[in-house]
Amino acid sequence: MGAEILSLEDSFTDEERFIESFVSGCTSDIVMLNVSGTMMATKRATLLVVEESMLAQQFDDSKWTEQGSNKSQVKQWTTEDVVEWVSTVEGIQDDVSNLFTENKINGSELLALDKDGLQMIGVKRVGTLCLLFDEIKSLKETVGQDVATLIEHSPYCFGKILDYLRLKHLNALDLTGQPPLPTVCDRRKETYDKVVKYYFPGDSSKLILG
Repeated sequence: MGAEILSLEDSFTDEERFIESFVSGCTSDIVMLNVSGTMMATKRATLLVVEESMLAQQFDDSKWTEQGSNKSQVKQWTTEDVVEWVSTVEGIQDDVSNLFTENKINGSELLALDKDGLQMIGVKRVGTLCLLFDEIKSLKETVGQDVATLIEHSPYCFGKILDYLRLKHLNALDLTGQPPLPTVCDRRKETYDKVVKYYFPGDSSKLILG
């Protein structure tokens, strides 16, 4: 009985560690991939599992730039950053930027401004109001876009590779056993082999192809 309880406790511990592996870590380590129009998301650590692979080289620390960094940067703008941005808007008079200084408008507040808000901080000219509103709208659209790394290969084939790498990563963390090789349908086998050999040149392809 005692042995069974200990076994159950070990199972619960393993399950807890398994769940934590998915929810832990900062969101900056999540990579969005646009695989020929199909969106996929994974942890960057998953793509680094096989050091010899092109994926590991593409997403290693020396080349990786956090996706969506433009959005976080705009929201973190100081009033001085906002004023500098306003001064770059074509057709805006120089004294308009003073209104953003006087009201201490930061990046998050800039993105929240609508026409009523612009009027409340002192923008009176209709032309200036429309110009600023359009530029803020364009800025919001730009920073609101999901940034993804383009992968120009079959979503089916790349998805098989990605699933396998996820399991390999969990195995490296001692959360699962050695994963089986991916199973691919016959009509996709030739394409799958080509994609694998593209991302895993030389002997490294044997890790996935067997």
